[in-house]
Amino acid sequence: MERGSNVYVVEGGERDRGRKMERGGDVYDSPQGVEIRGRYDHEFARILSREALEFVADLEREFRPRVKYAMACRKEAQARYDGGELPGFEPGSKWVRQGGWVCAPVPPAVADRRVEITGPVERKMIINALNSGAKVFMADFEDSLSPTWDNLMKGQVNLKDAVDGSINFVDSDRKREYKLNKENIAMLFVRPRGWHLPEAHIVIDGQPTTGCLVDFGLYFYHNYAAFRSLRGAGFGPFFYLPKMEHSREAAIWNAVFERAEDAARIPRGSIRATVLIETLPAVFQMDEILYELRDHSVGLNCGRWDYIFSYVKTFRAHPDRLLPDRVQVGMAQHFMKSYSDLLIHTCHKRGVHAMGGMAAQIPIKNDPAGNQAALDLVHKDKLREVRAGHDGTWVAHPGLVQVAIEVFNSHMANQPNQIQSSKRLDAANLTDEDLIQRPRGSRSLEGLRLNTRVGIQYIAAWLNGTGSVPLYNLMEDAATAEISRAQVWQWMKHGAVLDGDGVKGVRMGLELFGRVLDEEMIRIEREVGIEAFRKGIYRVAGKMFAQQCTSPVLHEFLTLDAYKHIVQLHPSSRI
Repeated sequence: MERGSNVYVVEGGERDRGRKMERGGDVYDSPQGVEIRGRYDHEFARILSREALEFVADLEREFRPRVKYAMACRKEAQARYDGGELPGFEPGSKWVRQGGWVCAPVPPAVADRRVEITGPVERKMIINALNSGAKVFMADFEDSLSPTWDNLMKGQVNLKDAVDGSINFVDSDRKREYKLNKENIAMLFVRPRGWHLPEAHIVIDGQPTTGCLVDFGLYFYHNYAAFRSLRGAGFGPFFYLPKMEHSREAAIWNAVFERAEDAARIPRGSIRATVLIETLPAVFQMDEILYELRDHSVGLNCGRWDYIFSYVKTFRAHPDRLLPDRVQVGMAQHFMKSYSDLLIHTCHKRGVHAMGGMAAQIPIKNDPAGNQAALDLVHKDKLREVRAGHDGTWVAHPGLVQVAIEVFNSHMANQPNQIQSSKRLDAANLTDEDLIQRPRGSRSLEGLRLNTRVGIQYIAAWLNGTGSVPLYNLMEDAATAEISRAQVWQWMKHGAVLDGDGVKGVRMGLELFGRVLDEEMIRIEREVGIEAFRKGIYRVAGKMFAQQCTSPVLHEFLTLDAYKHIVQLHPSSRI
């Protein structure tokens, strides 16, 4: 990357070009004010070069104040919701919603995104996903990746090898080598972490770095040139942007993209991104988010699992908005259908993709009937999405790609997308109330048990360094744990009345939760086996889950609170 001066002006003084620093017996060339506090060796040196660290430090110093302000605004908004205010469309940005503007044209390279597969930035996963037959692979540094230092840095190494086409993986147990196909490779999108998550292993000017700027900065620095030299203009790099709540956060991303493009001396608009609409406040900001990113946008995505979690979090102080069992909170709920319809309408009005949600099912081996039932659910879900007007959808496993593609092919024919053919004008009349309508359904003891059992098992895996976990025939990520612990907290906080056998009319409380927690820990031990239970950290996870569920105030993010345990449990991550 070509740069101007290598001198940074900070707080009225100058920082020199840096110094040699030692970490774990290896010496790295550190820019002034930048310290690596995780493992550093020959493998990671490919990523943590002096120039790459300078680029990340440049982004951090430029945007840290804006990120802190945006996070403070989130807290202020939540305080208003806690005080009884309801989220809604902002009068001050009505001109954006009513304007006739459109986003930059979708690049032909990603015009067709009818099926996208997602997964963590693990080496074998990357190869299998790129070879899966999906149109896009979203490589994930966020919800499906446990943010250990090794996972993050190996992920960067893996993506660098994937972009230049050299990636391979040898499975010695299966005596099999995995490598990329020569043709029909999925387009690569990368999802960095959300604005709220820090990266404690890279310290800049004495403060932890913003996690997403590390993920974006290192990936962009090492790969933007390869995209242009190997494929040419219009081929990215492409990103997915998570967890935003307001257009001011999209404006920061737009400025980051422009700063990166200018530093790399590539045309503005080379970077393209899809924003996940996975928070309740963001659904009222979709036009505004697209407007801020209009030169860099290729659409919005229905991140429906985190959206359910956000509904609980936003209304945490509202006892009249208790969720039913999470298995009942599907797209048939009015507030969920309204959210999907409005997203489609907004995206197509602005000329970009409206992407559907995740099918978390995974193939069920040795159970043909159960497997067929799972595939039928996927087919039904994808049929609903394509008929509603979505341009594409997500799956979590290569075994679901063909099912989803067949559904979209049968309804889209030779069209790459439905941007022009599906306008959903009826969605233009959706109101604030449509988007926050109280969900309907019942709360049961089995729902409490499932939340407890799944939440604990996911946390245990995440603490052990695994962020994508198969549980009960579903591929779960952090969104599942967030829903599980937030829903139990909500029921506890507001004394929800449970229905069902043995507890009909029983009010949720500490005694009932304590009994269920003990019984589910016994069940987990039985299901995973005594040896695996002892080797794992299920008791630590159970304690953490209980603390989250019984806290006086709902914690903002489980992953934010649990991040400090990553450092303690993983030697290469210790600071």
